[in-house]
Amino acid sequence: MDTLYFLQHYWWALVALLGAILVFLLFVQGAQGLLLRTASSEDEKDLVVKYAGHKWEITFTTLVTFGGAAFASFPLFYSTSFGGAYWLWICILLLFVIQAFSFEYRKAAGNIFGARTFEIFLFLNGALGTFLLGVAVGTFFTGGAFTVDKVSITDAASPAISTWANGWHGLDALANPMNLLLGVVVFLAARTLGLLYLLTKPDVGAFADKCRRRLMITAPAFVLTFVAFVLWLFLRTGYVVDPATGVISPEPFKYLHNILHTWWIAVVFLLGVVLVLAGLGRHFLGKGIRQNFYIVGAGALLAVWAILLIAGFNDTAYYVSTVDIQDSLTLYNSSSSLFTLKVMAWVSIAIPFVIAYIVWMWRKMR
Repeated sequence: MDTLYFLQHYWWALVALLGAILVFLLFVQGAQGLLLRTASSEDEKDLVVKYAGHKWEITFTTLVTFGGAAFASFPLFYSTSFGGAYWLWICILLLFVIQAFSFEYRKAAGNIFGARTFEIFLFLNGALGTFLLGVAVGTFFTGGAFTVDKVSITDAASPAISTWANGWHGLDALANPMNLLLGVVVFLAARTLGLLYLLTKPDVGAFADKCRRRLMITAPAFVLTFVAFVLWLFLRTGYVVDPATGVISPEPFKYLHNILHTWWIAVVFLLGVVLVLAGLGRHFLGKGIRQNFYIVGAGALLAVWAILLIAGFNDTAYYVSTVDIQDSLTLYNSSSSLFTLKVMAWVSIAIPFVIAYIVWMWRKMR
């Protein structure tokens, strides 16, 4: 197997895994989203902030790590999406920034804005932040209005390889129904995990009943919207690239072909779906309250990882140009050099130690 080919797929798998871990860790945002309605009393709000506030740093760090890994391994994607669709990403980052100080200042001494202001900030991060992240991830399948001209890097006046073709710079993603559907799926996934997470705590008291009632609506809605998105994805026409010539052409049912073509991704996806359904089923049957959060979380992680894998594997254009199909990004035309990917592959050996550190910090924060 060609070394560059292997490393391109290796790093796509790692970037996709980071994205899947991020979706799991959005349970913090899901819990925050309960502040304005579900958590009605001051004690209930304090409980939400008490437990969600111990984990937000891990979610934020994973988001930054995801962006850093994408920049190092697929710089053309980073510059095209983060640099071209910047209004969408600025909105996401702003919502995460206001989260960072809202936990600290909500009831800080000398807070002249009142606790309510920072509770609204946390709610916005938990609701809009998760929704917009889902919209951004949806562009892996729906693409964006950009063009690519690698020769323009030599233009001293405007050395930009990719250029956005309209003035919306990412906000146009909100006009695509599939992106909106995935945004709703990610929001509901975060809310479901947030509710399950709060139910693992021994001192939530009567607030647990409110969480259970919310789950009666949120969990089925999450499952139904996820199924709708997956069906839409599998029936969708994707774009295949010829590795030899670089020519990109449409292929009906491309993502369905991808998951059927790579058996181990299909196994990961099915295992994820089974775990999500099993965890939710156990919850509604009143079994294993503490374990259900981890079962559903692991299932969501695996299912999202599989979906992100088929976005780029099997010679697929993972970021399609809606202006010129031949400008679409693939693993082959958007990755770093062989040398960079090799060096990074050696660095990635440290990933298990990073994961061990996260697990250790998780336990210490608990």
